[in-house]
Order: sequence, then C-alpha cells, then structure tokens
Amino acid sequence: MTQAQTPSAKADSATATVTRLADANQDPLLAMVLEHLDDDQAHDVVTIPLEGKSSIADFMVIASGRSTRQVAAMAQKLAEKIKHAGRGPVKLEGLPAADWVLVDAGDVIVHLFRPEVRSFYNLERMWAFGDAPPVAGTA
Repeated sequence: MTQAQTPSAKADSATATVTRLADANQDPLLAMVLEHLDDDQAHDVVTIPLEGKSSIADFMVIASGRSTRQVAAMAQKLAEKIKHAGRGPVKLEGLPAADWVLVDAGDVIVHLFRPEVRSFYNLERMWAFGDAPPVAGTA
C-alpha cells in the first residue's frame, strides 16, 4: 500500500488525515500534489484541511523524505510540476539545508521534512489541535 492509499486517521475534518488520491479529486491542485508525492515515494503523507483554522490556504500537506537529497529533489520537482501546470509561481523556503522545505503553491502548502525534523516539530499535532495521530518516532 502506498502512502496516499493508507486508511484515514480520522474522519473528523478537525483532524489530520491521510487523503486518498481518489478523495483529492475535488481539488485538482491537491490531487496533483498528492500524486507527485506518491510518485516520488514520499513517506507518511498527511493532509490537513485548513478550512475554519486559517485563511492562508485550503490544505496543508506534510510528508517525509529519507534524506536531505530526496527532500530537496521532491520540492524542486513539485514546484516545477505546479509551475508547468499553469498554477502560477511557487515559493520555496528552506531548500539549501533541505531539512524542512516549505512549498507554497497558493491554496496548498506542502511541508517536506527529514523524519527526525518532522518528529521534532510535529506540525500535524499543532494544526490539528492535538487530535492528530502521533508521528512515527515521537510516541
């Protein structure tokens, strides 16, 4: 089973969830991001709906790469794919160190982490207000 096909953590919209690719079809940008991360073998892909929590975006996607090289490559390829799809400019932050890279695609914000950095910051729990399942290596 790939990351984007794993069962949802919870059905409640106030929690972090693992969104299936088929479920993301309602938002084409989200579907493109999830498909790309699945193709690039991202680990522990989690989607957090931000409706009612923040006006910065509609969705936040959090994923892990095995190394800084994989994190940087995933971020650069994702930014290029979004740009070539005509979704406008994409902002990248954190690319030189590639421990945590933020990809701002407008309606979807993507955080790509090395596993150790992801477990330290635990964004899923912060944005799901404590309802998210624990990240591997934190509990």
